[in-house]
Amino acid sequence: MSVSVTSRAQNPTTTSSHLPAELPPNAGRAATGIAIVLVAQLMLVLDATVVNVALPRIDTALGFGPASLSWVLNAYTLAFGGLLLLGGRLGDVFGRLKVFEAGLAVFTLASALGGLAQTPGQLVAARTLQGVGAALAAPSVLALLTTSAPDEAARNRAFALFGAVSSGGASIGLLLGGLLTDVGSWRWTLFINVPIGIAVLLLAPRYVEETQRRPGRFDVVGAVAATLGAVSLVWALIGTPEHGWTSARTLGGFALGLALLALLARTEVRHPHPLVRPVLVRNRRRVAALAVMALVIGANLSMFFLVVQYVQRVLGFGPMASGVAFLPFSLGIFAVSRVTPRLLTRLGPGAMIMIGTAALTGGYAWLSSIGTTDDYLGAVFGPMLIAGLATGFVFMPVTATVLGGVEPEHAGSASGLLQTTQQLGSAVGVAAIVSVYAAGAVPGEFVPGVRAAFLTSAAFAGLAFLVATAVLRPRRRPAIARTEEPTTVAEAA
Repeated sequence: MSVSVTSRAQNPTTTSSHLPAELPPNAGRAATGIAIVLVAQLMLVLDATVVNVALPRIDTALGFGPASLSWVLNAYTLAFGGLLLLGGRLGDVFGRLKVFEAGLAVFTLASALGGLAQTPGQLVAARTLQGVGAALAAPSVLALLTTSAPDEAARNRAFALFGAVSSGGASIGLLLGGLLTDVGSWRWTLFINVPIGIAVLLLAPRYVEETQRRPGRFDVVGAVAATLGAVSLVWALIGTPEHGWTSARTLGGFALGLALLALLARTEVRHPHPLVRPVLVRNRRRVAALAVMALVIGANLSMFFLVVQYVQRVLGFGPMASGVAFLPFSLGIFAVSRVTPRLLTRLGPGAMIMIGTAALTGGYAWLSSIGTTDDYLGAVFGPMLIAGLATGFVFMPVTATVLGGVEPEHAGSASGLLQTTQQLGSAVGVAAIVSVYAAGAVPGEFVPGVRAAFLTSAAFAGLAFLVATAVLRPRRRPAIARTEEPTTVAEAA
Protein backbone atom coordinates (compact mmCIF):
# COMPACT_ATOMS: atom_id res chain seq x y z
CA MET A 1 0.00 0.00 0.00
CA SER A 2 2.81 2.35 -0.76
CA VAL A 3 2.05 3.34 -4.36
CA SER A 4 1.70 7.09 -4.61
CA VAL A 5 -1.14 8.78 -6.46
CA THR A 6 0.17 10.87 -9.34
CA SER A 7 -1.59 14.17 -9.90
CA ARG A 8 -2.02 15.82 -13.29
CA ALA A 9 -2.99 19.41 -13.90
CA GLN A 10 -6.10 19.95 -15.95
CA ASN A 11 -4.62 23.08 -17.54
CA PRO A 12 -1.48 25.16 -17.18
CA THR A 13 -3.16 27.60 -14.82
CA THR A 14 -4.10 24.98 -12.26
CA THR A 15 -2.29 25.71 -9.01
CA SER A 16 -3.08 22.59 -6.99
CA SER A 17 -0.91 19.82 -8.33
CA HIS A 18 -2.25 17.39 -5.76
CA LEU A 19 -5.82 17.31 -7.10
CA PRO A 20 -6.51 14.66 -9.75
CA ALA A 21 -7.80 15.99 -13.05
CA GLU A 22 -10.29 13.17 -13.46
CA LEU A 23 -11.70 10.26 -11.50
CA PRO A 24 -10.82 6.68 -12.45
CA PRO A 25 -13.23 5.38 -15.09
CA ASN A 26 -14.88 2.96 -12.67
CA ALA A 27 -15.09 5.38 -9.72
CA GLY A 28 -18.88 5.79 -9.76
CA ARG A 29 -19.58 2.07 -9.91
CA ALA A 30 -16.94 1.39 -7.24
CA ALA A 31 -18.42 4.03 -4.92
CA THR A 32 -21.87 2.45 -5.29
CA GLY A 33 -20.42 -0.98 -4.54
CA ILE A 34 -18.63 0.33 -1.46
CA ALA A 35 -21.88 1.93 -0.24
CA ILE A 36 -23.76 -1.35 -0.68
CA VAL A 37 -21.15 -3.30 1.25
CA LEU A 38 -21.13 -0.72 4.05
CA VAL A 39 -24.93 -0.94 4.37
CA ALA A 40 -24.53 -4.67 4.94
CA GLN A 41 -21.79 -4.04 7.52
CA LEU A 42 -24.05 -1.59 9.35
CA MET A 43 -26.82 -4.18 9.49
CA LEU A 44 -24.48 -6.82 10.92
CA VAL A 45 -23.14 -4.43 13.57
CA LEU A 46 -26.58 -3.14 14.50
CA ASP A 47 -27.77 -6.62 15.29
CA ALA A 48 -25.35 -6.94 18.20
CA THR A 49 -27.27 -4.24 20.14
CA VAL A 50 -30.60 -3.55 18.40
CA VAL A 51 -32.46 -6.01 20.66
CA ASN A 52 -30.89 -4.72 23.92
CA VAL A 53 -33.55 -2.19 24.81
CA ALA A 54 -36.28 -4.66 23.75
CA LEU A 55 -35.18 -7.42 26.16
CA PRO A 56 -37.80 -6.66 28.85
CA ARG A 57 -40.61 -6.93 26.28
CA ILE A 58 -39.10 -10.09 24.77
CA ASP A 59 -39.06 -11.58 28.26
CA THR A 60 -42.73 -10.70 28.79
CA ALA A 61 -43.83 -12.00 25.38
CA LEU A 62 -41.96 -15.32 25.30
CA GLY A 63 -41.46 -16.10 28.99
CA PHE A 64 -37.67 -16.22 29.29
CA GLY A 65 -36.25 -16.76 32.76
CA PRO A 66 -33.84 -14.24 34.31
CA ALA A 67 -30.76 -16.29 33.38
CA SER A 68 -31.85 -17.53 29.97
CA LEU A 69 -32.76 -14.04 28.68
CA SER A 70 -29.06 -13.23 28.24
CA TRP A 71 -28.85 -15.89 25.53
CA VAL A 72 -30.81 -13.63 23.19
CA LEU A 73 -27.57 -11.61 23.03
CA ASN A 74 -25.02 -14.31 23.76
CA ALA A 75 -26.16 -16.77 21.08
CA TYR A 76 -25.39 -14.18 18.40
CA THR A 77 -22.01 -13.31 19.93
CA LEU A 78 -20.95 -16.95 20.27
CA ALA A 79 -21.76 -17.90 16.69
CA PHE A 80 -20.39 -14.65 15.25
CA GLY A 81 -17.12 -14.65 17.18
CA GLY A 82 -16.51 -18.37 16.87
CA LEU A 83 -16.92 -18.67 13.09
CA LEU A 84 -15.30 -15.44 11.86
CA LEU A 85 -11.91 -16.94 11.01
CA LEU A 86 -13.60 -19.76 9.14
CA GLY A 87 -15.70 -17.20 7.25
CA GLY A 88 -12.58 -15.28 6.25
CA ARG A 89 -10.86 -18.38 4.89
CA LEU A 90 -13.99 -19.47 2.98
CA GLY A 91 -14.02 -16.08 1.27
CA ASP A 92 -10.38 -16.46 0.24
CA VAL A 93 -10.98 -19.93 -1.24
CA PHE A 94 -14.43 -19.66 -2.83
CA GLY A 95 -14.62 -15.93 -3.67
CA ARG A 96 -15.48 -13.16 -1.24
CA LEU A 97 -18.57 -11.89 -3.00
CA LYS A 98 -20.04 -15.38 -3.20
CA VAL A 99 -19.43 -16.08 0.51
CA PHE A 100 -20.64 -12.57 1.42
CA GLU A 101 -23.92 -13.21 -0.42
CA ALA A 102 -24.33 -16.66 1.15
CA GLY A 103 -23.76 -15.29 4.64
CA LEU A 104 -26.11 -12.36 4.08
CA ALA A 105 -28.83 -14.72 2.79
CA VAL A 106 -28.51 -16.86 5.93
CA PHE A 107 -28.57 -13.75 8.11
CA THR A 108 -31.69 -12.37 6.38
CA LEU A 109 -33.56 -15.67 6.64
CA ALA A 110 -32.62 -16.03 10.31
CA SER A 111 -33.87 -12.49 11.00
CA ALA A 112 -37.28 -13.38 9.58
CA LEU A 113 -37.39 -16.59 11.63
CA GLY A 114 -36.44 -14.69 14.78
CA GLY A 115 -39.21 -12.16 14.24
CA LEU A 116 -41.70 -15.03 13.93
CA ALA A 117 -40.41 -16.94 16.99
CA GLN A 118 -43.05 -18.15 19.43
CA THR A 119 -40.83 -19.78 22.07
CA PRO A 120 -37.52 -18.92 23.77
CA GLY A 121 -35.81 -21.85 22.05
CA GLN A 122 -36.92 -20.69 18.60
CA LEU A 123 -35.61 -17.17 19.18
CA VAL A 124 -32.25 -18.36 20.53
CA ALA A 125 -31.88 -20.74 17.57
CA ALA A 126 -32.65 -17.91 15.14
CA ARG A 127 -30.13 -15.62 16.85
CA THR A 128 -27.52 -18.37 16.58
CA LEU A 129 -28.25 -18.72 12.86
CA GLN A 130 -27.95 -14.94 12.50
CA GLY A 131 -24.47 -15.17 14.03
CA VAL A 132 -23.50 -17.90 11.56
CA GLY A 133 -24.61 -15.72 8.64
CA ALA A 134 -22.82 -12.68 10.03
CA ALA A 135 -19.61 -14.68 10.49
CA LEU A 136 -19.68 -15.70 6.83
CA ALA A 137 -20.48 -12.22 5.51
CA ALA A 138 -18.47 -9.92 7.79
CA PRO A 139 -14.88 -10.98 6.91
CA SER A 140 -15.59 -10.34 3.23
CA VAL A 141 -16.72 -6.76 3.92
CA LEU A 142 -13.24 -5.34 4.51
CA ALA A 143 -11.78 -7.48 1.76
CA LEU A 144 -14.40 -6.23 -0.74
CA LEU A 145 -13.78 -2.64 0.35
CA THR A 146 -10.04 -3.12 -0.17
CA THR A 147 -10.42 -4.60 -3.65
CA SER A 148 -13.33 -2.38 -4.79
CA ALA A 149 -11.64 0.98 -4.16
CA PRO A 150 -10.18 2.33 -7.42
CA ASP A 151 -7.17 4.00 -5.75
CA GLU A 152 -5.42 4.56 -2.43
CA ALA A 153 -7.37 7.70 -1.53
CA ALA A 154 -10.69 5.92 -2.10
CA ARG A 155 -9.45 3.00 -0.01
CA ASN A 156 -8.61 5.31 2.89
CA ARG A 157 -12.06 6.92 2.68
CA ALA A 158 -13.67 3.47 2.65
CA PHE A 159 -11.68 2.50 5.75
CA ALA A 160 -12.81 5.69 7.51
CA LEU A 161 -16.46 4.96 6.70
CA PHE A 162 -16.01 1.35 7.77
CA GLY A 163 -14.65 2.53 11.11
CA ALA A 164 -17.57 4.93 11.55
CA VAL A 165 -20.11 2.24 10.69
CA SER A 166 -18.48 -0.43 12.86
CA SER A 167 -18.00 1.72 15.95
CA GLY A 168 -21.12 3.87 15.67
CA GLY A 169 -23.40 1.02 14.62
CA ALA A 170 -23.73 -0.33 18.14
CA SER A 171 -25.16 2.90 19.52
CA ILE A 172 -27.34 3.37 16.43
CA GLY A 173 -28.67 -0.12 17.14
CA LEU A 174 -29.81 1.02 20.59
CA LEU A 175 -31.55 4.03 19.05
CA LEU A 176 -33.24 1.98 16.34
CA GLY A 177 -34.19 -0.75 18.78
CA GLY A 178 -35.82 1.76 21.10
CA LEU A 179 -37.75 3.37 18.25
CA LEU A 180 -39.01 0.08 16.82
CA THR A 181 -39.95 -1.27 20.25
CA ASP A 182 -41.80 1.89 21.27
CA VAL A 183 -43.80 2.47 18.07
CA GLY A 184 -44.25 -1.15 17.03
CA SER A 185 -43.09 -4.42 18.55
CA TRP A 186 -39.87 -6.06 19.63
CA ARG A 187 -40.29 -8.33 16.59
CA TRP A 188 -39.46 -5.42 14.29
CA THR A 189 -35.95 -5.28 15.72
CA LEU A 190 -35.46 -8.49 13.72
CA PHE A 191 -37.86 -7.93 10.81
CA ILE A 192 -36.08 -4.67 9.89
CA ASN A 193 -33.15 -6.71 8.56
CA VAL A 194 -35.25 -8.53 5.96
CA PRO A 195 -35.88 -5.73 3.40
CA ILE A 196 -32.34 -4.38 3.83
CA GLY A 197 -30.82 -7.81 3.34
CA ILE A 198 -32.92 -8.49 0.24
CA ALA A 199 -31.98 -5.11 -1.26
CA VAL A 200 -28.25 -5.72 -0.72
CA LEU A 201 -28.51 -9.23 -2.18
CA LEU A 202 -30.16 -7.85 -5.32
CA LEU A 203 -27.74 -4.95 -5.80
CA ALA A 204 -24.39 -6.47 -4.80
CA PRO A 205 -23.91 -8.64 -7.92
CA ARG A 206 -24.46 -5.57 -10.12
CA TYR A 207 -21.99 -3.22 -8.44
CA VAL A 208 -19.46 -5.35 -6.52
CA GLU A 209 -16.82 -7.31 -8.39
CA GLU A 210 -16.08 -10.87 -7.41
CA THR A 211 -12.53 -11.47 -6.23
CA GLN A 212 -10.17 -14.03 -7.65
CA ARG A 213 -10.55 -17.44 -6.05
CA ARG A 214 -7.49 -18.91 -4.40
CA PRO A 215 -8.01 -22.67 -4.65
CA GLY A 216 -6.04 -24.90 -2.37
CA ARG A 217 -6.31 -27.52 0.31
CA PHE A 218 -8.68 -26.50 3.05
CA ASP A 219 -7.30 -26.46 6.60
CA VAL A 220 -9.96 -28.61 8.29
CA VAL A 221 -8.08 -29.05 11.59
CA GLY A 222 -7.34 -25.33 11.78
CA ALA A 223 -10.97 -24.45 11.02
CA VAL A 224 -12.30 -26.74 13.75
CA ALA A 225 -9.67 -25.61 16.29
CA ALA A 226 -10.21 -21.91 15.56
CA THR A 227 -14.00 -22.17 15.71
CA LEU A 228 -14.27 -24.30 18.84
CA GLY A 229 -11.42 -22.44 20.55
CA ALA A 230 -13.05 -19.05 20.03
CA VAL A 231 -16.47 -20.39 21.03
CA SER A 232 -15.00 -21.92 24.19
CA LEU A 233 -13.30 -18.68 25.24
CA VAL A 234 -16.36 -16.53 24.52
CA TRP A 235 -18.61 -19.04 26.29
CA ALA A 236 -16.37 -19.01 29.37
CA LEU A 237 -16.18 -15.21 29.41
CA ILE A 238 -19.93 -14.74 29.01
CA GLY A 239 -20.58 -16.96 32.02
CA THR A 240 -18.17 -15.26 34.42
CA PRO A 241 -20.70 -12.77 35.89
CA GLU A 242 -22.98 -15.67 36.88
CA HIS A 243 -20.45 -18.40 37.73
CA GLY A 244 -17.35 -16.43 38.75
CA TRP A 245 -13.82 -16.25 37.35
CA THR A 246 -12.53 -19.21 39.41
CA SER A 247 -15.42 -21.63 38.84
CA ALA A 248 -14.82 -25.01 37.22
CA ARG A 249 -16.99 -23.90 34.28
CA THR A 250 -14.94 -20.76 33.64
CA LEU A 251 -11.51 -22.33 34.15
CA GLY A 252 -12.48 -25.37 32.09
CA GLY A 253 -13.69 -23.17 29.25
CA PHE A 254 -10.46 -21.15 29.30
CA ALA A 255 -8.31 -24.30 29.41
CA LEU A 256 -10.15 -25.91 26.51
CA GLY A 257 -10.06 -22.70 24.48
CA LEU A 258 -6.33 -22.16 25.02
CA ALA A 259 -5.59 -25.80 24.20
CA LEU A 260 -7.51 -25.53 20.94
CA LEU A 261 -5.78 -22.26 20.06
CA ALA A 262 -2.42 -23.93 20.73
CA LEU A 263 -3.48 -26.70 18.35
CA LEU A 264 -4.43 -24.00 15.83
CA ALA A 265 -1.00 -22.35 16.13
CA ARG A 266 0.77 -25.69 15.65
CA THR A 267 -1.39 -26.53 12.64
CA GLU A 268 -1.02 -23.16 10.94
CA VAL A 269 2.77 -23.30 11.03
CA ARG A 270 2.79 -26.66 9.22
CA HIS A 271 -0.20 -26.49 6.86
CA PRO A 272 0.51 -25.40 3.26
CA HIS A 273 -2.76 -23.42 3.11
CA PRO A 274 -3.31 -22.22 6.69
CA LEU A 275 -6.54 -20.69 7.98
CA VAL A 276 -4.51 -17.87 9.55
CA ARG A 277 -1.22 -17.13 7.86
CA PRO A 278 1.52 -17.01 10.51
CA VAL A 279 2.97 -13.92 8.84
CA LEU A 280 -0.17 -11.98 9.85
CA VAL A 281 0.67 -12.34 13.55
CA ARG A 282 4.44 -11.97 13.24
CA ASN A 283 4.19 -8.25 12.58
CA ARG A 284 4.34 -6.54 16.00
CA ARG A 285 2.53 -3.42 14.80
CA ARG A 286 -0.37 -5.50 13.47
CA VAL A 287 -0.58 -7.47 16.73
CA ALA A 288 -0.49 -4.24 18.75
CA ALA A 289 -3.27 -2.75 16.60
CA LEU A 290 -5.38 -5.88 17.18
CA ALA A 291 -4.81 -5.55 20.94
CA VAL A 292 -5.86 -1.88 20.83
CA MET A 293 -9.01 -2.81 18.92
CA ALA A 294 -9.94 -5.49 21.46
CA LEU A 295 -9.42 -3.15 24.41
CA VAL A 296 -11.33 -0.22 22.88
CA ILE A 297 -14.23 -2.44 21.81
CA GLY A 298 -14.29 -3.99 25.29
CA ALA A 299 -14.47 -0.56 26.93
CA ASN A 300 -17.17 0.69 24.56
CA LEU A 301 -19.46 -2.35 24.69
CA SER A 302 -19.32 -2.42 28.47
CA MET A 303 -20.21 1.29 28.43
CA PHE A 304 -23.34 0.50 26.39
CA PHE A 305 -24.35 -2.11 28.94
CA LEU A 306 -23.88 0.27 31.88
CA VAL A 307 -25.28 3.49 30.42
CA VAL A 308 -28.48 1.80 29.20
CA GLN A 309 -29.14 0.66 32.75
CA TYR A 310 -28.19 4.00 34.28
CA VAL A 311 -30.49 6.09 32.10
CA GLN A 312 -33.38 3.65 32.61
CA ARG A 313 -32.96 2.74 36.28
CA VAL A 314 -31.67 6.05 37.66
CA LEU A 315 -32.86 8.70 35.19
CA GLY A 316 -36.14 6.97 34.32
CA PHE A 317 -35.73 6.90 30.52
CA GLY A 318 -37.88 4.63 28.35
CA PRO A 319 -36.64 2.46 25.43
CA MET A 320 -36.78 5.25 22.83
CA ALA A 321 -35.20 7.86 25.12
CA SER A 322 -32.48 5.36 26.06
CA GLY A 323 -31.57 4.97 22.40
CA VAL A 324 -31.55 8.75 21.86
CA ALA A 325 -29.18 9.06 24.83
CA PHE A 326 -26.45 7.45 22.71
CA LEU A 327 -26.64 9.98 19.88
CA PRO A 328 -23.61 11.99 21.12
CA PHE A 329 -21.46 8.87 20.77
CA SER A 330 -22.66 8.11 17.24
CA LEU A 331 -22.49 11.74 16.07
CA GLY A 332 -18.97 12.09 17.45
CA ILE A 333 -17.79 9.08 15.48
CA PHE A 334 -19.39 10.19 12.22
CA ALA A 335 -18.07 13.73 12.61
CA VAL A 336 -14.50 12.50 13.00
CA SER A 337 -14.86 10.01 10.14
CA ARG A 338 -15.18 12.94 7.74
CA VAL A 339 -11.64 14.12 8.46
CA THR A 340 -9.75 10.96 9.44
CA PRO A 341 -8.36 10.28 5.93
CA ARG A 342 -6.71 13.74 5.92
CA LEU A 343 -5.58 13.39 9.53
CA LEU A 344 -4.05 10.02 8.74
CA THR A 345 -1.71 11.49 6.14
CA ARG A 346 -0.69 14.37 8.43
CA LEU A 347 -0.40 12.64 11.81
CA GLY A 348 0.07 8.97 10.93
CA PRO A 349 -1.89 6.05 12.42
CA GLY A 350 0.22 5.75 15.59
CA ALA A 351 -0.31 9.36 16.68
CA MET A 352 -4.05 9.17 15.96
CA ILE A 353 -4.44 5.97 18.00
CA MET A 354 -2.52 7.50 20.91
CA ILE A 355 -4.66 10.66 20.88
CA GLY A 356 -7.89 8.65 20.65
CA THR A 357 -7.10 6.18 23.43
CA ALA A 358 -5.91 8.96 25.76
CA ALA A 359 -9.16 10.89 25.23
CA LEU A 360 -11.21 7.71 25.67
CA THR A 361 -9.52 7.08 29.03
CA GLY A 362 -10.49 10.56 30.19
CA GLY A 363 -14.08 10.17 29.01
CA TYR A 364 -14.64 6.98 30.98
CA ALA A 365 -12.92 8.40 34.05
CA TRP A 366 -15.41 11.29 33.85
CA LEU A 367 -18.32 8.85 33.61
CA SER A 368 -17.19 7.18 36.84
CA SER A 369 -18.28 10.30 38.76
CA ILE A 370 -22.01 9.89 38.00
CA GLY A 371 -24.45 9.86 40.90
CA THR A 372 -28.14 9.54 41.70
CA THR A 373 -28.70 13.31 41.71
CA ASP A 374 -27.09 13.99 38.32
CA ASP A 375 -28.99 14.66 35.10
CA TYR A 376 -28.26 13.48 31.57
CA LEU A 377 -26.66 16.68 30.26
CA GLY A 378 -24.45 17.08 33.31
CA ALA A 379 -23.30 13.50 33.74
CA VAL A 380 -23.66 11.55 30.49
CA PHE A 381 -23.70 13.84 27.44
CA GLY A 382 -20.14 15.20 27.71
CA PRO A 383 -18.34 11.90 28.41
CA MET A 384 -20.26 10.12 25.66
CA LEU A 385 -19.41 12.81 23.12
CA ILE A 386 -15.72 12.56 24.05
CA ALA A 387 -15.91 8.76 23.79
CA GLY A 388 -17.45 9.03 20.31
CA LEU A 389 -14.85 11.49 19.04
CA ALA A 390 -12.04 9.43 20.55
CA THR A 391 -13.31 6.17 19.07
CA GLY A 392 -13.50 7.83 15.67
CA PHE A 393 -9.81 8.70 16.03
CA VAL A 394 -8.93 5.06 16.74
CA PHE A 395 -10.92 2.82 14.41
CA MET A 396 -9.78 3.91 10.96
CA PRO A 397 -6.01 3.94 11.70
CA VAL A 398 -6.27 0.61 13.53
CA THR A 399 -8.04 -0.92 10.52
CA ALA A 400 -5.45 0.53 8.15
CA THR A 401 -2.60 -0.80 10.32
CA VAL A 402 -4.05 -4.31 10.50
CA LEU A 403 -4.68 -4.53 6.74
CA GLY A 404 -1.58 -2.62 5.66
CA GLY A 405 0.85 -4.76 3.69
CA VAL A 406 -1.52 -7.74 3.46
CA GLU A 407 -1.51 -9.43 0.07
CA PRO A 408 -4.89 -9.12 -1.70
CA GLU A 409 -5.46 -12.87 -1.71
CA HIS A 410 -5.23 -12.93 2.10
CA ALA A 411 -7.32 -9.83 2.84
CA GLY A 412 -10.30 -11.97 3.87
CA SER A 413 -8.26 -13.85 6.48
CA ALA A 414 -6.84 -10.58 7.83
CA SER A 415 -10.26 -8.95 8.11
CA GLY A 416 -11.63 -12.09 9.75
CA LEU A 417 -8.81 -11.89 12.31
CA LEU A 418 -9.62 -8.22 12.97
CA GLN A 419 -13.32 -8.85 13.50
CA THR A 420 -12.68 -11.94 15.62
CA THR A 421 -10.61 -9.67 17.85
CA GLN A 422 -13.54 -7.25 18.05
CA GLN A 423 -15.95 -9.97 19.15
CA LEU A 424 -13.55 -11.41 21.72
CA GLY A 425 -12.81 -7.89 22.97
CA SER A 426 -16.50 -7.18 23.49
CA ALA A 427 -16.95 -10.46 25.38
CA VAL A 428 -13.93 -9.77 27.61
CA GLY A 429 -15.02 -6.18 28.27
CA VAL A 430 -18.60 -6.97 29.21
CA ALA A 431 -17.59 -9.96 31.36
CA ALA A 432 -14.89 -8.02 33.24
CA ILE A 433 -17.00 -4.90 33.78
CA VAL A 434 -20.07 -6.86 34.91
CA SER A 435 -17.91 -8.78 37.39
CA VAL A 436 -16.50 -5.53 38.80
CA TYR A 437 -19.98 -4.03 38.94
CA ALA A 438 -21.36 -7.06 40.82
CA ALA A 439 -18.50 -6.97 43.34
CA GLY A 440 -19.17 -3.32 44.27
CA ALA A 441 -22.96 -3.27 43.95
CA VAL A 442 -25.27 -2.48 46.87
CA PRO A 443 -28.65 -4.27 46.84
CA GLY A 444 -31.35 -1.95 45.51
CA GLU A 445 -28.86 0.68 44.31
CA PHE A 446 -27.20 1.01 40.91
CA VAL A 447 -24.63 3.78 41.29
CA PRO A 448 -22.16 2.31 43.85
CA GLY A 449 -21.16 -0.59 41.61
CA VAL A 450 -21.24 1.38 38.38
CA ARG A 451 -18.55 3.82 39.48
CA ALA A 452 -15.92 1.09 39.81
CA ALA A 453 -17.13 -0.47 36.58
CA PHE A 454 -16.61 2.76 34.63
CA LEU A 455 -13.12 3.06 36.11
CA THR A 456 -12.46 -0.43 34.74
CA SER A 457 -13.57 0.77 31.30
CA ALA A 458 -11.12 3.64 31.70
CA ALA A 459 -8.43 1.10 32.60
CA PHE A 460 -9.13 -0.81 29.37
CA ALA A 461 -8.73 2.39 27.36
CA GLY A 462 -5.61 3.34 29.33
CA LEU A 463 -4.03 -0.03 28.59
CA ALA A 464 -4.80 0.52 24.88
CA PHE A 465 -2.96 3.88 25.14
CA LEU A 466 0.09 2.18 26.69
CA VAL A 467 0.16 -0.45 23.94
CA ALA A 468 -0.09 2.25 21.26
CA THR A 469 2.64 4.31 22.92
CA ALA A 470 4.99 1.34 23.23
CA VAL A 471 4.55 -0.13 19.74
CA LEU A 472 2.59 2.18 17.44
CA ARG A 473 4.09 5.58 18.25
CA PRO A 474 5.17 7.57 15.17
CA ARG A 475 8.49 6.59 13.72
CA ARG A 476 11.22 9.17 13.47
CA ARG A 477 11.38 10.76 10.05
CA PRO A 478 14.61 11.48 8.19
CA ALA A 479 16.11 14.91 8.75
CA ILE A 480 15.74 15.78 5.04
CA ALA A 481 12.50 17.69 4.50
CA ARG A 482 9.96 16.11 2.21
CA THR A 483 8.63 18.13 -0.69
CA GLU A 484 5.21 16.47 -0.82
CA GLU A 485 2.69 15.29 1.72
CA PRO A 486 2.37 11.52 2.07
CA THR A 487 -0.36 10.07 -0.06
CA THR A 488 -0.67 6.57 1.39
CA VAL A 489 -1.16 4.87 4.71
CA ALA A 490 2.26 3.29 4.45
CA GLU A 491 3.95 6.67 3.94
CA ALA A 492 1.92 8.27 6.73
CA ALA A 493 3.03 5.63 9.19
